[in-house]
Amino acid sequence: MSVTIQTVTVTSLTRGLKTLSSLLEKAKAHAEAAGTSPDAYVEARLFEDMLPLSGQIQRASDSAKGAVSRLTGLEAPAMADEEKTFADLQARVAKTLAYVESVPASAFDGAETREVVVPAGTFTLQFTGLDYLLEFVIPNFQFHVVTAYDILRHKGVPLGKRDFLGIGPERLKAA
Repeated sequence: MSVTIQTVTVTSLTRGLKTLSSLLEKAKAHAEAAGTSPDAYVEARLFEDMLPLSGQIQRASDSAKGAVSRLTGLEAPAMADEEKTFADLQARVAKTLAYVESVPASAFDGAETREVVVPAGTFTLQFTGLDYLLEFVIPNFQFHVVTAYDILRHKGVPLGKRDFLGIGPERLKAA
């Protein structure tokens, strides 16, 4: 079995989206155990000129659905950046995950060499599909996932590396 652009795209985006959902669940449980609303984290940020948690999740979502759309030529679902609650953020992650998982593998045929043009302010970025995935999508997507993790960690949510990596008990084996 060979590795395909569809496998790399869907596997990495699915893992990251499931990680975001899990991080939000852990943050919700932490806030509730502390007697506070998890919605207090929605606008939390690491530094004043950085996007808040909601913005990090919106950008991760946009990156995931934009990647699938650009690599396949299919239209991504439109999502307004209006999330104000943890429930809203979870719904956005779930909707993005459903879209990523719904695209048939055949839609990615030829994606490796497909020309991808990404608007970036006053200029554009141009890639082949494979370069776009490896040099832009994965680093950009992971940046927003890890920044969401960092915001929640900074707010005191007890998260660790396993939480970011999505390593659950089913992967842990006794030495």
